[in-house]
Amino acid sequence: MFAVPLAWLQLTHQKGRLTVAISGITFAIILIFMQIGFQDALFRSAVRLQTNIRADVVAISPQSTNLVGMRNFSQRRALQALGFAEVAAVKRIYLALTAWKIDENPAGQTRNILVLGADPNADVFLMPGVRHNLPLTKEQDAVLFDRTSRAEFGPIFAQGVCGPTEADAPPCQAQVATLLEQTAPASFVANHAVTREVGGRQVTVRGFFELGSSFAADGAIVTSELNFLRIFDQRRPGLINIAAIDLRPNLDDAAKYDFIYRWVMTQPGDRVFLPASRLRADGRRVHRVPGDAARVMVRKADLTVADLRRTNDVTADDLRILTQPGFVEFERSYWQNSTAIGFIFTLGTVMGFIVGVVVVYQILYTDVSDHMAEYATLKAMGYSNLFLSWVVIQEAIVLAVLGYIPGFGVGWFLYKLTRNATRLPLIMTWERGWQVFGLTVLMCAISGAISLRKVQSADPAEMFT
Repeated sequence: MFAVPLAWLQLTHQKGRLTVAISGITFAIILIFMQIGFQDALFRSAVRLQTNIRADVVAISPQSTNLVGMRNFSQRRALQALGFAEVAAVKRIYLALTAWKIDENPAGQTRNILVLGADPNADVFLMPGVRHNLPLTKEQDAVLFDRTSRAEFGPIFAQGVCGPTEADAPPCQAQVATLLEQTAPASFVANHAVTREVGGRQVTVRGFFELGSSFAADGAIVTSELNFLRIFDQRRPGLINIAAIDLRPNLDDAAKYDFIYRWVMTQPGDRVFLPASRLRADGRRVHRVPGDAARVMVRKADLTVADLRRTNDVTADDLRILTQPGFVEFERSYWQNSTAIGFIFTLGTVMGFIVGVVVVYQILYTDVSDHMAEYATLKAMGYSNLFLSWVVIQEAIVLAVLGYIPGFGVGWFLYKLTRNATRLPLIMTWERGWQVFGLTVLMCAISGAISLRKVQSADPAEMFT
């Protein structure tokens, strides 16, 4: 039953065919690795900001769709939370996209950049470099620049470290590469002021932080609320995008959800809305929202703390209240369900899997066809269909292993190459490696199972006709 040498000898009988087979399987594995990696990078990059906001509870406008689709709402609505004993602070965050002028381009080319505004005295962001440098934004038109923004914004980090004239010199490039691998406060210091035009206003880069690009924004800057309003002079003060709410220390989850429940109950209206993906409509207590498949509706009298624990997301009147995990899921859900990108990457993974199944099937079917006489002879000697089927399955597993090894190596190299080129968090993890290996074995096993019909049709009588 476990005669692996027979399967191995059949595969290696024609080494050229085996090489072609491994190449085809490797290609399918690389395709799967890249599609899964791109999808994971999409979700990781999309929630970078959400995971770097220090907050227990977040309040946003119900009209907000995702990070770059954040709508304004009055800060007074969020400040009402200070009336609850559990709340320690309410921190305001302004957010918008605007044009960053690329100074080196003589045509005055611009590129959209994400601008974040916050109180310089508030500990609201967790990104490396922000805590020590945010007080610098108290100066007029002073900003912090994301040193991991895409290169199209210009060599801002290099100029800030070495100066405009030395930014392209090899010693400076070596120093920049070293600093990019560090997260100590000293690695985010701007030794030289760099001036750029943002939203039609001259700003000065006084320091750096690290966030990273995403599919929604290729770069970011952080500044004070006042400087933000100077850049966006049409924005009225007090119209914020995110309210980050800190609860008092040592409060457990029960107290957090109890606070959200009581805050919701103080909002106008007798209904609240929750995500349909987490709370299913039953027609009695939880009702569908006509024309809105993404949400369900519950009367306040029927709302429970358990509902809030399950969804981490509730909309009451003109305020959407989320926990930190709910805020992350809010962004992830948008990219997964409301855009074609998530579907495209999933489809790419499925197509890679199908390509692998077809390639392995063709190899196994051809191999079985070429050795039908040998299979018929084995049957005539008394070997069962189960034994012959196991030989084919073993061939499939051997092909899976032989194709996976180079596929993993090439995939790891392409991850690194793509990460350096795009600044996306494309990382090869052990979990993904085992996931793709499992898919590879399944892919080859399916192909082997389809090929079994051919080997089982081997007739010893044909040997004597």
